[in-house]
Amino acid sequence: MSIKDLLSVFANNILPIILLSGAGFALAKLLHIDSRSLGRVVFYVFSPILIFDLLLNNQLNLKEAGVVIIFTIFIVFTMGVITYLLGLLLKIEQPILMTILITSMFANTGNYGLPLVSFAFGEDALPYAAIYFVTTTCLFFSVGVFLASLGHMSPRDAALGLFKIPSLYAVLLAILINLFQLKIPTPVLRTVDLAAGGSIPLMLILLGVELSRVEVSANLRALQLSVALRLLVAPLVGLFIAMLLGMQGFVRGAVVTQASMPSIVSSAVLAMEYQLDSKFVTAVIFISTILSPLTLTPLLVLLGAHA
Repeated sequence: MSIKDLLSVFANNILPIILLSGAGFALAKLLHIDSRSLGRVVFYVFSPILIFDLLLNNQLNLKEAGVVIIFTIFIVFTMGVITYLLGLLLKIEQPILMTILITSMFANTGNYGLPLVSFAFGEDALPYAAIYFVTTTCLFFSVGVFLASLGHMSPRDAALGLFKIPSLYAVLLAILINLFQLKIPTPVLRTVDLAAGGSIPLMLILLGVELSRVEVSANLRALQLSVALRLLVAPLVGLFIAMLLGMQGFVRGAVVTQASMPSIVSSAVLAMEYQLDSKFVTAVIFISTILSPLTLTPLLVLLGAHA
């Protein structure tokens, strides 16, 4: 793994993401863009359409999709167990431990992970990254919400929350269309193509806008633990689980890269909603995102990303 390889992978795969999200960061600071409204547009319109388009044009069989789903569940819950045990060992208070759990278990697999997989491993890898994204989103809005509420939410409410995730319907619709070989009208196909083409750039702009709201947290020990778990431990766990499941090539590259992303931006929303330490959460998101090129670049080289 030479310096030349590292620089080439960084410049071709990570730098474009930094530049576009940096534009979003600058726009938010200069024009005071409302990230919540922009985030809703991405969540309810562009993200589901992108996933629908990826699965429609790249017909994964159920076995391939199932392996990715199993990998995702394994990585999320393994990170949860590791985090919880370390929290007990370090005697971290429960509210902070719940916050660390959320920021270490769930990664930014949408507006950072999908573009990076696309650049690093090509269009063929994107459907696998999309399945990972949808699965982790479902887990985030069930398990993640449950953790954030510190047990004050019923299992029924958690289950009902899954039906509010538009990307889930996009997956189900794509599966039905592929299964029954249904023909989609040309105006609808062109609408999907048009929206899907703009989804990833808009996700990166949103990433920069959301990072512009970062606040400083004084809990340095918990901050260091959360960032280390997400950027250092998660890639190792991902590589190990991928080996156990026999994953190879760009499929392994897609899912391990997704597992190694910095903390999910949506955790800041949960923190505010459920009275957790929102300054701590936004600090973890910001620092893990800023430091992520240092860990993702050698990982991408190891996984065989395009230089």
